Amino acid sequence: MERGLNLKGSDLAYLNLAGVLRAGANLRETDLTGADLSGANLNGATLFGTILNQANLSQATLSGANLSEADLNQANLSEANLCGANLSEATLSEANLSRADLRGADLTGADLGVVSLFGARLSGANLIGGAGMSASCVTTRI
Repeated sequence: MERGLNLKGSDLAYLNLAGVLRAGANLRETDLTGADLSGANLNGATLFGTILNQANLSQATLSGANLSEADLNQANLSEANLCGANLSEATLSEANLSRADLRGADLTGADLGVVSLFGARLSGANLIGGAGMSASCVTTRI
């Protein structure tokens, strides 16, 4: 799919989209429940209000992406690049962010209930107002 593709409001649940979606895509309010987006390049993509429950975003590149108000419950974001991403008001309960790069990310008001941050990079990340944080962060790089 080409850069800047507009899939706003689409139902893409449980599809294997690894290597298919591109940077700058508009996925606003799209249902990506259980979708495989591992290794996807979604730099600068719009994922505002997107449903990503149980989605696989491991090793995905989401630098500068807008994930505000996204539902990332039980999502796998291990080793994902979220540098400068907007995750404000996102729901990340039971998400796996182990070894993710969250430098400069905005998590203002995000629900971080029981999130795994093992080895995550958090330098410059804004965690102010994060609700229900019960993080499993045995080793975190700042």
